[in-house]
Amino acid sequence: MKIALIGYGKMGQTIERIATDRGHKITCIIDVNNIADFESVMFKDADVAIEFSTPNAALGNILRAFAVGLPVVCGTTGWNEHLPALKQEIEANGHALFWSSNYSVGVSIFRAVNQYLAKLMNQFSYYDVKITEVHHTQKLDAPSGTAITLAEEIIANLDRKKRWSKAFESDPSDLAITSIREDDVPGIHTVEYSSEIDTITIEHKANNRYGFALGAVMAAEFLVGKKGFYTMQDMLNL
Repeated sequence: MKIALIGYGKMGQTIERIATDRGHKITCIIDVNNIADFESVMFKDADVAIEFSTPNAALGNILRAFAVGLPVVCGTTGWNEHLPALKQEIEANGHALFWSSNYSVGVSIFRAVNQYLAKLMNQFSYYDVKITEVHHTQKLDAPSGTAITLAEEIIANLDRKKRWSKAFESDPSDLAITSIREDDVPGIHTVEYSSEIDTITIEHKANNRYGFALGAVMAAEFLVGKKGFYTMQDMLNL
């Protein structure tokens, strides 16, 4: 498989190592200083693009890849408001996009547990729920895309929560998300249900970036030859 990398930070570099180890070829690397490479033969010759850039660049990068017929695996978060319109574009024009707020297989399992727990807790109204996420200081969006996804999945299954909000502005019907930024933390997500009686906590802690990068490469392998919009749930049948 021939891969075009869009974004070459720590994630992009880890993806490159894993893809090469799995027998794939990196045909093109596009970063902030070489936007013109979207028009290059090397970019157009790829089988798939993997995009990990910044929230303000992600949508444009995806559309540039679509313009030359490339399917895209995108791991950039913080631009979710554009996804509904982009899904319409994908359906209307036969493009292919694999998007996830988190490519870790472990996080996908954690999300399944999170949804199941929310369904159970819907009948126990004396528990309140909150989310805490901790990431490295270079992460641009807060709350993290994964925390927002976890929150949306809880809200869909827990009648007493209507929306998510940042912890300092929440009210009782909000699901509060606390964001913490510390050096060299790949990612920790904690969901806590608490009452006067006890506390129930589930947590996912990433030890390094490898799981995220491996999942992105697996998503690229899954996406090649397909049309439409896909997520980790589609790939893992969760």
